[in-house]
Amino acid sequence: MRRLFAVVLAAVMIFTLAACTKVPANNGGSETAALKVGLICLHDENSTYDKNFIDGFKAACEKAGLKEGESFFITTNIPEGAECKEAALDLADKGCTLIFADSFGHEPYMIEAAKEMPDVQFCHATGTKAHTEGLKNFHNAFASIYQGRYLAGVAAGLKLNEMIEAGDVKAADAKIGYVGAFPYAEVKSGYTSFFLGARSVCESATMEVIFTNSWYDETLEKEAAQKLIGDKCVLISQHADSYGAPTACEDANVPNVSYNGSTEAQCPNTFIVSSRIDWEPYYTLCINALKANKAEDIPTDYVGTIETGSVVLTDLGAKATAKGTADKLAEVKAGLLDGSIKVFATANFTVDGKTLDSYQADVDDMGDYVGETEVIKDGAFLESEYRSAPYFDLDIDGITIKE
Repeated sequence: MRRLFAVVLAAVMIFTLAACTKVPANNGGSETAALKVGLICLHDENSTYDKNFIDGFKAACEKAGLKEGESFFITTNIPEGAECKEAALDLADKGCTLIFADSFGHEPYMIEAAKEMPDVQFCHATGTKAHTEGLKNFHNAFASIYQGRYLAGVAAGLKLNEMIEAGDVKAADAKIGYVGAFPYAEVKSGYTSFFLGARSVCESATMEVIFTNSWYDETLEKEAAQKLIGDKCVLISQHADSYGAPTACEDANVPNVSYNGSTEAQCPNTFIVSSRIDWEPYYTLCINALKANKAEDIPTDYVGTIETGSVVLTDLGAKATAKGTADKLAEVKAGLLDGSIKVFATANFTVDGKTLDSYQADVDDMGDYVGETEVIKDGAFLESEYRSAPYFDLDIDGITIKE
């Protein structure tokens, strides 16, 4: 009888222990419930932009011990409309308590979902409203990619110099073409910093920009690059998400600087370098915060930097890159890190022939497009200082917008 009682007691103790056991987190020994996370993408891996997010998300999740289809989920081809909210709520129904979205136009729908699901953390890349919405479970994230763009621009400027020295291009004809998606601050900040990097080593450089008014349209992007090449642009870069522009460059044997990842495999003869945001550090930060039951550790506005490993360059192209580029990039990167080089130093550009000493930027995005924040201090435009998403929207001299 006592033996039977002991068996029953042991069974009860085992059941009680199992019921109280929590899944241990990978955060130094603390315990938390099993975590599920989700990512919403505008397109799929055929888009260089979305692929960059997907690669970072998978890397962070796998390092955290999460498994695709079980504890992390990727939803692709979600338009910038109500479909985003539906996708977010669907991920929440799967048990996700941490949900990311990767496109600018997803933001209002992520905010709606955040208001309906206060126990779920919603993190939106490239957005502008987290610091004004004041929701504890809605966050924006971006990076100081203008520094990476500047570095890529230096590589472009060195290539222009090499072409000039070889007699292939006259100094006065060192014209860069740029395929841009939309005339938004994110795009303007990117191509302006790229141009300033190029001009820092090739003073005669100019730039022409064509907007496709689409984040991803391979046909339009290729046609825009071809038009720029036809307009005697001797080097092309882009803020667009397909292989359209790089392919046009490879076809015409025109040097190219891409974005969001290397295109050397597709364009071996013309690829120079690409800057990109590495999203893995941000995903890891958020995942670890949730694992530790410390959602408050997710910043309202996260700005990744060179130091955090969020702003990176790809390997240099083997065939198209100018000699000495690696050493020069190392030198400039050191200057960016120690603050001796400021990308948007006002001494390095003019607007309508004038050097700026004051500018009110539209940092608090209330939909009125009215600037309310002074962003020039100590001789520099302070990009990414007051929110994560870019707000540099100036049209500087030397850059021409083409129809």
